[in-house]
Amino acid sequence: MARLSVSVPTTARLPSSLPVETSNNAAVKLLNRLSRPSLLSMVLDWLDPSNQALCPPLLQDGEEDYEDDFYPPASSLEELREIYSDMQQRKGSKREVVDRIVEGDWRKGVTLYQLAMADVQYLYDHPGSLKWTAYKFQRLKTPSSEDAAEQQAQKPDSGSMDIPRFHPSTFVQNLQAEVLPDVKAHYNLDRPPGMPLWLLRIFILDSPYNTGLAASHRTASNRAAAAATTSFDASRTIYIAFPDASPHVYLSNSQSTGATTAGESKSLRTLVVEGIPKAMSRPRERYALRPTNLTTRNLAELLHVRGAGRANAAGGGWSIYAGDDKRTESPLNPALPTPPLSDEDPSEELANGARKKRALSIRTTHDKYRLEAKRARLVAQARFGDSAKADDAKGIERVDILVEDSFSAAGGHRGGGRRGVEDEEEEGEEEMDNDNSLQLKKPKGRRSGVDLALDRAQEGDDDDVGGDTWAWKPKIRLTFHGSHVFAGIRQLVEAGIVEGERMPGWMTGEEGVTIGAVRYGRIRGHKGSGL
Repeated sequence: MARLSVSVPTTARLPSSLPVETSNNAAVKLLNRLSRPSLLSMVLDWLDPSNQALCPPLLQDGEEDYEDDFYPPASSLEELREIYSDMQQRKGSKREVVDRIVEGDWRKGVTLYQLAMADVQYLYDHPGSLKWTAYKFQRLKTPSSEDAAEQQAQKPDSGSMDIPRFHPSTFVQNLQAEVLPDVKAHYNLDRPPGMPLWLLRIFILDSPYNTGLAASHRTASNRAAAAATTSFDASRTIYIAFPDASPHVYLSNSQSTGATTAGESKSLRTLVVEGIPKAMSRPRERYALRPTNLTTRNLAELLHVRGAGRANAAGGGWSIYAGDDKRTESPLNPALPTPPLSDEDPSEELANGARKKRALSIRTTHDKYRLEAKRARLVAQARFGDSAKADDAKGIERVDILVEDSFSAAGGHRGGGRRGVEDEEEEGEEEMDNDNSLQLKKPKGRRSGVDLALDRAQEGDDDDVGGDTWAWKPKIRLTFHGSHVFAGIRQLVEAGIVEGERMPGWMTGEEGVTIGAVRYGRIRGHKGSGL
């Protein structure tokens, strides 16, 4: 009598050994994204004896005849390993390797662990394929009594220096219970080479089962027609990075492989953001997660600015004090232009007999340009220090700044003088009409994440306006694009296009943010240096 396999809905997570049919387009797509050298190197890792429980290939067992197959299975792991090693030594196409995997050695299916390895390997080969956002853990104050805890929300403890401990298995269990109780997820933990962090990959399927039924084809029928679909069509992937000895955590955007809508991906990301502090908390040790207004595709820059190093509080020109060079550790040794290169009145130089040679040496235009270029390089070195270099592999691709500096009548507004009461009343009526028209023209639909972050940065600024009876406050939004925004600004300073001495500090990257609002010349939305 044949044995029956029963699948029961459960809250358990998906096992790594769960097979996925190679006829699945999503599985083949993950393999085709890799280059031929990366694909062959990954297959050799699959064939390691320690991975046979999760990556078993098809081998000859003597019961079936494979003589007519284009890719007959090997008789042992050593023979199969030699085949792929020979493919590494000779030239060939990537399609040859993928076809042998899909139609040959793993024709019966690849496991979720193998697909996770392929996805993580693609991330290592293309570090800029994901957009990361940095968040910070903040410990909450312990309420004095149960009544106080029920009446008001817990406030953050700004004086606490505690860092939550990351225990992988405990965190995964708590996250599954807090965030994803009704869907199935596969978790894969990896340690990127050369980076002091743990990388957690969460692969989510919309299925109530954690058996092979979750990854198999199912039939969805309606009145119009019936279409063969699979749960992989609605799968989503999200990454969480935990840097060593740091109060920060990095979260990637949700990636979908099928027809998942953008709203579903954003809602999943919101659930994960809300569930991470709950999963990291313990009894009488609760944490909250707050954004740091830093978003980039460069994971190395996140480690530099929001990691465990000293660069968290020393950005831009202050980076010389966080370096390893002992000669620049003292604030008494700044990298500023020397007095001979400072701007001086030519009449004073001519009056001083000791400076006549220098005044005569810069007569030609070439010498003047050379001196100006040298001064611009020294100013750039003083403002940026050892940061914002084009070859430092720590580039930020986009910076969004909202300038909200106000121009008041009491402070000498350029519009001219004091105004009469009638003019103020007329302009007040015009402002009300403009406000009403702006409210009517307010765009509908979902707002972008940049606009929401800028609004959040302005929340604490309304109380700082002061006592001016009238202020002209234009909204100016600046967006910088490029492979390395701050390195480009540094090059503009070195070329003399941007005046480095009067440039605000947020243009040097010393605030460590990519989104913020500027008022009174200082960026808001990031209090201090994040320590």
